[in-house]
Amino acid sequence: MALKPIADRIVVRREAANEKTAGGILLPDTAKNKPQRGTVLAVGPGKMNDDGTRAPMQLKAGDQVLFTSWAGDEFKDRAADGDILLMREGDVLCVLG
Repeated sequence: MALKPIADRIVVRREAANEKTAGGILLPDTAKNKPQRGTVLAVGPGKMNDDGTRAPMQLKAGDQVLFTSWAGDEFKDRAADGDILLMREGDVLCVLG
């Protein structure tokens, strides 16, 4: 991956939105809800503390996570499949087992 996050930031690939409802109705792009789940692609080295040490990251590449709907900044990456988010580790609500 060419993206290298800094400090306590992480790069997440958002899961694809559902293409159709449970009843089989196809949804246009404007009606799809953006999923709040994703896979961590890369993590930064951790936040710098006031004493000059780094706080270790709790997440690692490959973790499946849930995050808030307003978390991160979204952008498109041609090499990646789906939406890519750059967010802080604190925006993640939990790691899925």
